[in-house]
Amino acid sequence: MYEKELMHPIQNLLKGELAHALLIQIQKLKLDIETAMLELNQILRANEINFAILAALPAFFVSLLLIMLVRAWIKQDTRAEGRGRVARIQRRLLVVEVEKWIMQYQTFMDQGKEKDAQCMFGMMLYSLDRLYRAVERHAKATGEWLCLRQDIVDLGKPGLQTAHKLILTARLERVYDCLLPSLKRQ
Repeated sequence: MYEKELMHPIQNLLKGELAHALLIQIQKLKLDIETAMLELNQILRANEINFAILAALPAFFVSLLLIMLVRAWIKQDTRAEGRGRVARIQRRLLVVEVEKWIMQYQTFMDQGKEKDAQCMFGMMLYSLDRLYRAVERHAKATGEWLCLRQDIVDLGKPGLQTAHKLILTARLERVYDCLLPSLKRQ
């Protein structure tokens, strides 16, 4: 009967069962949608705590990062600034680090990679700054600060040849008291 009414839809829409069947179909769809929405609402309520935790995680990680940065800023890396054996080793390692950056700088320059070479030069300057800060107090106490400071400044000069810079780093390790190896080994 439904198929017969579909043969003449306009005529049966006005006086047939087609309109009634369409209304029933729409009501059924509405009921199915409401049921699905209710189930979805129940699932969302069940996962509400998970959503709250997920919303709080970024704030938690940002707070943790800020705490770590503030802690690092407050503590600063002062291991190389002391007078003991460990501080002396840290200062010597800073000189080794400077040598490493100098050699990598020259390698990149030889290969024609000027951008990479500039990056290595920047890293060398950073290591020189750390060395400068680490040796300043101790070198002033021993009276060798003026010469040591001049050698560190010379190492940071871009025009100085690599061979001269390596000679300077060797002199740093050989001459200055605050950079000499510890006499007493444990």
